Amino acid sequence: MKKIDYKLLVISVGISAGLVLFVLGVRSGLSGRDATNLPEAIEQISPGQGERVLRQSQVIIDFIEGYTATLTIDGIELPTTRLDEVVATGKQIAPGAQINLPPTAIFDAGNYIISYLPQPGAPIAELAQGQHTGSVRFWLIKDGENSSRTYSWTFFTD
Repeated sequence: MKKIDYKLLVISVGISAGLVLFVLGVRSGLSGRDATNLPEAIEQISPGQGERVLRQSQVIIDFIEGYTATLTIDGIELPTTRLDEVVATGKQIAPGAQINLPPTAIFDAGNYIISYLPQPGAPIAELAQGQHTGSVRFWLIKDGENSSRTYSWTFFTD
């Protein structure tokens, strides 16, 4: 009968426990879409939850097909302009031509994106340093505004 080498036994148990903890960590870790905790209707949001951005950064919420929305930042509900209404002036727009957009939140109905760029003359000229709260109220276009839901998040500016 062989004598048990307790030093090798302790090392083997330690390595086994480390491997088990590693596998459990990988299986329970959240990444990608699960980590963002976004509603199914929202594909992407920028800046994301807890992110740090510059004061003049654009706020963008990208929805899956069929949704529309309104945007509120720091309790200020931003007026929304639909991009298709701005370009539907009856004039043919030349490729690459500049379009003057009003200083409001812009909803791009072709891509289901609502965005806001802080600028002079807008309800929020710049994002002051510190914490900000964004809130988007969204609904399926076919169901109407009465079926709206809300998603809120915080982000920071330096």
